[in-house]
Amino acid sequence: MVKYLLKKSYRLKDLKEIKFNDLWGDHGVFTTMWIYGVPPKILFFKDHINNLVKSTKSYSIVKPTIKSDILRLIKDNVNLTKKYNHLLRIALNKNTISISLRKRIKPKLNFNLKLVNLKRPKPEFKNLKYKQILKHLSKMDNSSSDIGLCSNNKIFETGTSNLIFIKDGSVYSPKSKFYKGITYKFFKSKVKKVINKDIFVKSLKEFDEIILIGSGKGVASVKTVDQIKWKRKSLKFYNILFKHYNLAINNCPKYK
Repeated sequence: MVKYLLKKSYRLKDLKEIKFNDLWGDHGVFTTMWIYGVPPKILFFKDHINNLVKSTKSYSIVKPTIKSDILRLIKDNVNLTKKYNHLLRIALNKNTISISLRKRIKPKLNFNLKLVNLKRPKPEFKNLKYKQILKHLSKMDNSSSDIGLCSNNKIFETGTSNLIFIKDGSVYSPKSKFYKGITYKFFKSKVKKVINKDIFVKSLKEFDEIILIGSGKGVASVKTVDQIKWKRKSLKFYNILFKHYNLAINNCPKYK
């Protein structure tokens, strides 16, 4: 069960606090950001907020002050003197803004990916239709496992992260029908060339590395995919990405 440091909900129209609702399963959108250190930093903060506000328009969540409202609620709920290592989640539907903080779990190097036949509705958006995914994740140790979302014999993303695949020094990413997260976009800007193609489950054995990237996991190397007897052949590209990620962490400005 997820342990929250904070969980609050507010009426969108006037920001009055109401009974907490995580909004999972609703028609709406969310973003998850890593908040860490003291005074706290929020990694890729502006990118997350701008992308969230942009997504609200696609889900007809309309309020002229929505960005300033989100920023106000974050400011009201972040303690500048507390040491954080948490995931800050902001979720919205047409009536409610919910904010929560939960402990960030660091991924281990003995990470296993479990393939499941499951695909998110409208996967191009970070929407709230996650209940089936959460059922799987609630039964797993999220520090050492995640689910790979597969459909029509292709793999697209995990329950929490984007995926990239390494073969013979080349970097591959699914072609479409997945959410391109903020962390994914950051890493893509650091890689000279990413080849976008359909990644078939039967082709996974060809890859040397499978890497998860996202706000919760950061950058994590998959060690095994038991169902197809895949094992990691290298950590070379993972180590490269990890260096880029650490630089971003260290250079991130303090939250004000």
